[in-house]
Amino acid sequence: GAKVTVVERWKVAGAASGKAGGFLAKGWGSGPTEALHNVSFELHKNLAQELKVKSFRFLPTLNVSTEGRKMKGARGKCKWLDGHVSGCKMMDPNTAQVTPVEITNAMMKSAQDNGAKLVMGKATGVKRDKDGSVKSVSLADGKVLVGDEFVFTMGPWTVQCEEWFPGFRVPMVGIYSSSIILKHPEGSVEPFALFCSEDSNGCHLEVYPRPEGDVYVCGCGGSRHLPRKDIEKLDPSEVVHDPKRVAAAMKSFRGMSPSLAKDTPDVEQACMRPCTDDGMPMMGRIPDTGNAYVATGHNCWGILWGPVTGLAMAELVLDGKSKCVNISPFNPSRFQVKKGRRARQKGEEEVGEDW
Repeated sequence: GAKVTVVERWKVAGAASGKAGGFLAKGWGSGPTEALHNVSFELHKNLAQELKVKSFRFLPTLNVSTEGRKMKGARGKCKWLDGHVSGCKMMDPNTAQVTPVEITNAMMKSAQDNGAKLVMGKATGVKRDKDGSVKSVSLADGKVLVGDEFVFTMGPWTVQCEEWFPGFRVPMVGIYSSSIILKHPEGSVEPFALFCSEDSNGCHLEVYPRPEGDVYVCGCGGSRHLPRKDIEKLDPSEVVHDPKRVAAAMKSFRGMSPSLAKDTPDVEQACMRPCTDDGMPMMGRIPDTGNAYVATGHNCWGILWGPVTGLAMAELVLDGKSKCVNISPFNPSRFQVKKGRRARQKGEEEVGEDW
């Protein structure tokens, strides 16, 4: 098998891979992303058993609204919806969840148990051969990692590849959003995920009670879209919550569920989601290289699509083609600017001056 080295800039599950909601939905894909949803949902089920992931479970998802006249019977659908709820209906009875920090660390441990090496460090550039292939990756501490194949999966920080691979475009923003966690006794919160309509506090809450008792709340509103120049300046450890959006989310959540709300959250945090210009991930070989690949741009589906992305990229690197899903719609080359062909040509060969 391949000898794998994982370079981690800060800490395993330190960014969105540890701070996301962990919501899993099988049938929510559309077009090219349908297979990502379906295949990766099944992979999550298998990984939960294989890696003994305690936080994986099935739970139904409700659509909730809080604006307008209070409805009757909300608590009959979900016991902890004991505040002002104007609408509550089943959205999908067959969704699931996993706690991101657990599954991410479990997968890293499994990789190490199977021979992978974890190196802590910040990648600062690459060294390329005359044919464009990558020879090595340089780290901030002076280390140089030599390899045969290189996969860049740095979330929003993958925009740095534009500098390392001249002409390569990574049209992506980092969606900077806050989230909170309210801790309750294990198993004390009835398992329902909520997708809430936008409210008067500027929130569009998503609520995920977890098996361990944590109630995760995101959709706090006010997300910022950071361009490349701002992403590059930001260390993952510096991505912190917006107090105003946390306060707004607490107000919204307290309104619908006073029994679960607290004076202050137990955890206040933030992360950045990588989102491309067309909203689809980038998965495939970097143009003009024979051995460099990218996998990023998963936006709010990073946890769900993580397993299938890892499998697809492993198949692409080792076998030359992804077999588990068709990743051609996510080819990074779709964003590349095609060179103008103004010179005289003989068939496909340019033979004259490029005017």
